[in-house]
Amino acid sequence: MEFGLQTRGSYPYVREAAQWAQSRQLANFALPDHYLAGRSPTGEGYDTRSADIYPYLGGLARETDSIELSALVSPVTYRHPAALLKLGLAVDEMSGGRFTLGVGTGWMRAEHEMFGLAFPEWEERFDRLEEALGYLSSALGDGSEGFHGEYYQLEPVEHQPKGTNLRIMVGGSGPKRTPDLAGRFADEFNIYSQPPDGLAVRIERARKSAVAAGRDPDSIVLSSVSPPVVGPDEATYRTRLEALAAARGMEVDKLEKGFRDMSVPMGTHEEARDTFGPLAGLGITRYYLQIIGSFDLDYAEELLEVLG
Repeated sequence: MEFGLQTRGSYPYVREAAQWAQSRQLANFALPDHYLAGRSPTGEGYDTRSADIYPYLGGLARETDSIELSALVSPVTYRHPAALLKLGLAVDEMSGGRFTLGVGTGWMRAEHEMFGLAFPEWEERFDRLEEALGYLSSALGDGSEGFHGEYYQLEPVEHQPKGTNLRIMVGGSGPKRTPDLAGRFADEFNIYSQPPDGLAVRIERARKSAVAAGRDPDSIVLSSVSPPVVGPDEATYRTRLEALAAARGMEVDKLEKGFRDMSVPMGTHEEARDTFGPLAGLGITRYYLQIIGSFDLDYAEELLEVLG
């Protein structure tokens, strides 16, 4: 199992975090694409301290030299596929081919409402995601057929540049359409933390979809992501869990049960280590550690020591 780091914050912080991740030889450094940073630190309302990630990713492309970078993931609700294409190609060029463009349906209703962005029902969001992936595939291919969908159209010309090594990630937790689309289009399929049986269903569906599309299912990187809540002892674990619950405006017991049901690494260090064996057995080869909220790089260092 290789590990990546996903975090957010000001540019000085994410630069420090990316350089730290590179120095620890992590596989990937990822930023979440949101116009809100989630709940406010008090648990009331929303944290508006969130900048657009693509200028940040361009900066990180120049201030790192070996670690892979990812957008985990960009929503099609406010990222037209033409913008995704050009933004992705720019970061790919600036990083020397170290960028993975993650694409998803979008899910945070609050950020759409706050900024006046349309937030269609999930059926339309998935239709838009499917079209966006087809559009990107055409633009990054020979472009001879273009793309003609209900929401997006692309003229049949050879679009330049093609990029050095731009990869496409499909991310989400849906059990049907997300893995179907990942099998058809993705270089990496990122599945938000799930119970092992839920992961197995999604992985198998993605593999079958890849075969049906004439693709090699083994060529798709399978990854997962979650915010581990662990401690060297039970007391430290409880303190950290309580802080996270307060930041999210949730009851501690409800948060703990929800995370444990989703197989998020939880509890003491020994408990957390036991999480990853079943995941590796299902074919998950990369795990992104979400370090957000009250957690910091000292905590990330602790996680790496625990997880090896």
